[in-house]
Amino acid sequence: MEFFDLNLIVRWLHVASGVMWIGLLWYFNFVQIPTMPKIPDDLKPAIGKHIAPAALFWFRWAALSTLVFGLLLGYMQGYIGSALMLGIGGGSVAITYIGIGMWFGIIMAFNVWMVIWPNQKIALGLVEAEADAKPKAARTAMLFSRINTLLSIPMLYCMLAVSHGGM
Repeated sequence: MEFFDLNLIVRWLHVASGVMWIGLLWYFNFVQIPTMPKIPDDLKPAIGKHIAPAALFWFRWAALSTLVFGLLLGYMQGYIGSALMLGIGGGSVAITYIGIGMWFGIIMAFNVWMVIWPNQKIALGLVEAEADAKPKAARTAMLFSRINTLLSIPMLYCMLAVSHGGM
């Protein structure tokens, strides 16, 4: 192994980004959302004005970097096309699993950038919106975050089964 192994660096960046992304996803869904109703009203602005925006910054950029480094890794390893086609036409079972995980990750990253983040900006008052739009935006962001939490389980299984499941 060389000192500067680009495959190793990209794989490490993919995994580190993924740990941050899924860790924050699970934090939002298993800690912050269920705890918010228990927080006294006078303390909630600290979450909405300081903690949530900072966590959402790292959340969305971790999602994008996980996706970019994962696709780059698939390209560098020479399996990206076969994986995105789920191994149809000659791919192995391992490539099919990686492909399923990739598609879940792509869907999840899309949800982060195109649904969750735009709605969180409204819910947190980071952009101008009617007052009645805030609860609807908060609910939409929460529902898509829950969808991503559910998708993260089979996505992680597919990604890890290949290297740690004996495939």
